[in-house]
Amino acid sequence: MSDSQHKNKDQGRDQKSREAELILKVTKEIVIKFVEMGRVTPTSFEEVFELVYRTVTSAQSRHSR
Repeated sequence: MSDSQHKNKDQGRDQKSREAELILKVTKEIVIKFVEMGRVTPTSFEEVFELVYRTVTSAQSRHSR
């Protein structure tokens, strides 16, 4: 693999890592707002987090096309 191919592969990995981090941050902020509003309880936290995460991920993937 040439240096430029290796560099492009690393940049792609870095971009995916940044996107994954941003998705987690956005998901966290949304869920925190739901907690503050009393819409999420400790028993429903995991389910709500997963639903919000999937929604944010889906929106991001539609946007990046």
